[in-house]
Amino acid sequence: MNPMIDLVADLGEGFGAYRIGNDTELLDIVSSANIACGFHAGDPDIMNSTVAECVSRGVGIGAHPSFPDLRGFGRRAMDLSADEVRNDVLYQLGALSAFAAAHGRRVAHLAPHGRLGNLVAVRPDYASAVADAASRFDEDLIIVAQEGELARAARARGLRVAVVGIVDRAYQEDGTLVPRGTDGAVLHDARAIVDRTVRMVCEGKLRTVTGVDIDVEADTVLLHGDNEGAVELARLIRSELTSAGVSIAPLGEVLAAKHPVA
Repeated sequence: MNPMIDLVADLGEGFGAYRIGNDTELLDIVSSANIACGFHAGDPDIMNSTVAECVSRGVGIGAHPSFPDLRGFGRRAMDLSADEVRNDVLYQLGALSAFAAAHGRRVAHLAPHGRLGNLVAVRPDYASAVADAASRFDEDLIIVAQEGELARAARARGLRVAVVGIVDRAYQEDGTLVPRGTDGAVLHDARAIVDRTVRMVCEGKLRTVTGVDIDVEADTVLLHGDNEGAVELARLIRSELTSAGVSIAPLGEVLAAKHPVA
């Protein structure tokens, strides 16, 4: 069987009159969307319009919950308890779910944003809090994460996990990302990003910052859309994957094909 992958982007990350990224063009490229739920970006109008655009294009709807850090775009650590994290995630899931329901759809997946997304990979308490919120909200919800504490906590609760490959970020040998602010943490060479995407999807391999290859069995590839040239890069990634015989499909279809129920 030819490889199959979901392409996902973080969308709806404006606020009020402010916009980040080119959501309209990205929605013609991706098969799923991580939609900001109001805590790091997004507001009711943006959430509604983003969901509507996803529905009109057949793009999967995913929640992108964050720490309550609108000013810092969700990229700052916050000293929250596990209960606060659980309740914050439930609150954001509920908000996005209302807009999805209004358009006749459901939230299909959850992908924590920013600093919360980094911490749930390594902190068991935060990972359990997010997994609890997801399982209480909808047992069919797919958790999008790197391998780590959140993936383990979600699987322990019977939730499906989709492993995400973040191809414009440098990886360490343990499979975690090189922290932002570190030299080389973010990759900018478009050709190198495309090549590593195709290799990851087709071969299941990724070169780390130390030059060591690691195994990465990704179900979805994250395409960032908030930097110069992002849309052109996303188009090139999709084109090169298709040329390599890879099928692009929403996350639920990818997991069903890779892990069929007996």
